[in-house]
Amino acid sequence: MPGIREVKKRKTRNAIMEAAVRLFSEKGFEKTSIEQLARTAGIGKGTIYSYFQTKTEIFHAFCEDELDFIHSELLSKTDPEAALIEQLMVLYIGEFNLISKNKEFGRLLMQQMVFPVEKDHVKARAIDDRWLTLVFSICRRAQECDELRRDLDLLSIAGHFYGLYIMTISAWYSGRIQTEDVGPELRMLFQQALEGLAPFDSAKTLRAVEVNTLKKTGTRSIKI
Repeated sequence: MPGIREVKKRKTRNAIMEAAVRLFSEKGFEKTSIEQLARTAGIGKGTIYSYFQTKTEIFHAFCEDELDFIHSELLSKTDPEAALIEQLMVLYIGEFNLISKNKEFGRLLMQQMVFPVEKDHVKARAIDDRWLTLVFSICRRAQECDELRRDLDLLSIAGHFYGLYIMTISAWYSGRIQTEDVGPELRMLFQQALEGLAPFDSAKTLRAVEVNTLKKTGTRSIKI
């Protein structure tokens, strides 16, 4: 059980994080000062520096907290033996739920994750590596269970699913799909991808491709 000092430190850190989410969303990252963060959090300016040296460190801390949350979601909501698509949905919907709580802050978060500032690339890379380690672990198991082809590189697989997620989030931000449609849309895209990334079922799969090509083109496909 954490002591009183530890509880107070955690409460102060949470107050800083909540103030950052609010002010970064309202004023933007660049226009928010440490002094404004301290005032909104109800603490002294010096106190913030005892937790974070820069605003960027606060942003990175939020990303780290997000990863911890998503990992806990994966452990609590899915069986390790669950199908790959179910584990992917928990991962990405968990991230989307965080983004959708505050749309403007979510936009800043996505920008930092996808296009990190060059001077922050070392820390951004470390956070990215944590994310990839998590995705790699479930994709590697999927390969062992023959849900994914074993000749595929794990980074390529992870990039494929993340690209579909980014495309879905972009559609949500542009108003093409509504919040309640994000889950079904993402599941459909993941399912389509998995059908293409699954191991070949020898002649049966190849024949299905051949027949489909014939129907679409009206010509005979090349025999394999």
